Amino acid sequence: MWKKHPKALPFLFFSEMWERFGYYLMIGIFTLYLKDVKAGYAMTEAESADLYGTFIALVFLTPFIGGLLADRYLGYRKSIIIGGLMMGIGYCLMSVHNIAMLYLSMTLVIVGNGFFKPNISTLLGNVYTTPQYIKQKDDGYNIFYMGINIGAFICNFFGAALYIVYGWGAAFIAAGVGMFIGVSIFLIGTKHYIAFDVKKGVTEKDMSMTRIVLTIFVPSVIAGILGWMIPGTLVGSDSTDAFIFACLPVIYFYGSLYFRANKEEKKTNCSFAGYFCSGGFILGSI
Repeated sequence: MWKKHPKALPFLFFSEMWERFGYYLMIGIFTLYLKDVKAGYAMTEAESADLYGTFIALVFLTPFIGGLLADRYLGYRKSIIIGGLMMGIGYCLMSVHNIAMLYLSMTLVIVGNGFFKPNISTLLGNVYTTPQYIKQKDDGYNIFYMGINIGAFICNFFGAALYIVYGWGAAFIAAGVGMFIGVSIFLIGTKHYIAFDVKKGVTEKDMSMTRIVLTIFVPSVIAGILGWMIPGTLVGSDSTDAFIFACLPVIYFYGSLYFRANKEEKKTNCSFAGYFCSGGFILGSI
């Protein structure tokens, strides 16, 4: 499977596989843990659903900022490592039964995902920009996508077994260990993609980070709050309404980028978006 592809692919494949292992293990038990009367937080169905929905919404919002920071300032490798470590620590902290610790751990996972998720996919795309491999880019993303599915599949068995034998804490720690394994694999393979970790920087045509935050991110937060506060619900729950409202400024931003981009950028971004949406957003909504 790897022979005709860059040597970077297996390292990125297994890094992503273990990251998805940790993420979906945590997601799979999260609401059950929140509703557990004896060992959890005894939340109602509505309370746990709103907290879960808010968490998922923020997980999909932060890559917007994490990708920009990596592109302009941090670079992809550093962002991936920072994000992976934050997520691993966040999963492990979820094993501590304390409401303040729960929110801290959720914050670490949300921010860490923003740094990890968009940038490992972008780094993979950069690896396939050389003339030798550019025609195999679609195949490379297909293989990479398989890693997402494998990680999401095997985590369920580990999560269930660890909870039954040792309790919730062990299952969350397993998610953290999976994330740390993914970061370790990524570090081991550094030499194969260090040359492709090229920061794009900021050109004269680019919006400044301050302007992006003030015109896109802040309006997203405000729109999300308004979506949460409107009387009743539009799409089933307050958290879903908030997520949809918060997405509107981001959709506007990316739409404007698309119409300003040249043909080659549109082709590359659409190819990546298809894989990202099918591998991340669809699985993430299950």
